[in-house]
Amino acid sequence: MGSWGTLGPALLSLAGVVLGAGGSLFGQYLVSRASNRQVEIQEAAAHRAELKNVILRFLSIAWQVEKTAFTSPPAGASATNPAIDRLVDDLWLAQAEIDLSARSEPLRGAAYRYATHLAEAARGELADASALRGPQVRFFDAAYDDMWPGQRRAAGDSRMAR
Repeated sequence: MGSWGTLGPALLSLAGVVLGAGGSLFGQYLVSRASNRQVEIQEAAAHRAELKNVILRFLSIAWQVEKTAFTSPPAGASATNPAIDRLVDDLWLAQAEIDLSARSEPLRGAAYRYATHLAEAARGELADASALRGPQVRFFDAAYDDMWPGQRRAAGDSRMAR
């Protein structure tokens, strides 16, 4: 019993040190994990902000191309119109910005297909603006998926009225 009287407190002290060190390491692990998660959240927010600006620039130019293409004189006149040519050049530059900023291939492809249809409209190859709606909707869906991966939009939000 005498040995337990001297050995017991030493073992209990050692157990306290081990538990304290283990608790400290576990605490550091939790703080590190939370810090990493916070960095991921900040990076995702920065990506969304950058991509949003690029998408809005693309859509602004797309709207101008569509408006000009369907209000300009038809058949051949648009092919020599420098204003339309400049807008189409700006559209392709904005599409390239999306290529550089997008995280997902579906967004890159949807932007390219939408820009292709807009360029066809600018050349007078599309007679009706409704031909642009499908590529436009797929572009919006892909943009949403790239900005908020893994999140589903509410029913009805992903389809435009028409």
